[in-house]
Amino acid sequence: MNPIETFDLALPHGITLSCRACGPADAPVIVLLHGFPEAAFVWDEVIVDLGTRWRCVAPNLRGYERSSAPAEVEAYRAKHLMQDIAALAAAVSPGKPLAALVAHDWGGAVAWNLAVQKPALMERLVIVNSPHPGTFLRELKTSEAQREASAYMNFLCRPDAEQLLAEDDYARLWPFLRSMNGAPWLDAATQQRYREVWGQGLTGPLNYYRASPMRPPTETDPGAMALDFPPEFVTVKDVPTLVIWGEGDTALPPGLVEGLEQFVPQLTLHRVPQATHWIVHEQPALIAELVATACR
Repeated sequence: MNPIETFDLALPHGITLSCRACGPADAPVIVLLHGFPEAAFVWDEVIVDLGTRWRCVAPNLRGYERSSAPAEVEAYRAKHLMQDIAALAAAVSPGKPLAALVAHDWGGAVAWNLAVQKPALMERLVIVNSPHPGTFLRELKTSEAQREASAYMNFLCRPDAEQLLAEDDYARLWPFLRSMNGAPWLDAATQQRYREVWGQGLTGPLNYYRASPMRPPTETDPGAMALDFPPEFVTVKDVPTLVIWGEGDTALPPGLVEGLEQFVPQLTLHRVPQATHWIVHEQPALIAELVATACR
């Protein structure tokens, strides 16, 4: 079994990403992106499994763990997040496309945009429970159920969200993880890993929500209702794409994958009925198997 390495990668534009990695240095590279309120460690079991054949690199996104955490909300807009991952890909796989870009939740939001705008960076895309911007916008505009399921986003945009989430040993954060199926995977050791990450700062993670208008409307903010973009601006034209979807995800219901082929012509959709949004924790061996099969 290959050990997990940790290192800090300084990017040319002044951002440093703390990374976890596994696998031979000369092997084809898979990059894995985490979501909220997670960190790169959530991929550990997956990268150890895949590390027998691929070089796997899981960065902490900007604002998380020991990665650079700019103070300005604007620094968390999509163009800056994409710049980070494009620069990381160039550094860890110089002169070659990634064997795969794998991404969950907020990492998926970055990965979808990269696949649309910079398809040459990757040979294939693997998305895990992260809505495509085309279907997410459609559902936020037309589905009251989706707006209700996404209402937490507006709470996370509050100026006092950091303080509220940190109170009483993160009493308001644990339900994000436990609200779906009780999170039996969230043992004491995993809880402590989350505490260590959250204790290094919540402002960066929350700024992802503050910087994006893709959220339900409120009385004072139109949110997604003010957005509109032509389908061709969000279509993944040149990248074979595997979407893995835990169907017990109550924040991102399965309706978000309906009509996905309109935006992803080379789509393979793998539904997992007995999984939730936290499928990376729940079924890491399945994720590794599906990624490996996609990369063969």
